[in-house]
Amino acid sequence: MAILIDDPQWPAHGRLWAHLVSDASIDELHAFAAAAGIPRRAFDLDHYDVPDERHADLVAAGAEHVGGRELVRRLRASGLRITARERRARAEA
Repeated sequence: MAILIDDPQWPAHGRLWAHLVSDASIDELHAFAAAAGIPRRAFDLDHYDVPDERHADLVAAGAEHVGGRELVRRLRASGLRITARERRARAEA
């Protein structure tokens, strides 16, 4: 089990963002995020969006820094990945 974080490379709201995921369970991810002070509103179905200024703190707290491709590969392998189709279906519901 691991909490993973990729590089902050996703621009939005005037800053760069990283993704924080678990390769084991959403409960594990929520627990890590809560302990790190990340608000639940940052959760987006299978990951948390975290601003670049939090990246080093999250790695220091135990998140494993991986590249974006590795993060997605491990998220898919865990069965926790929400596909684009599933995201659209939830948005339409």
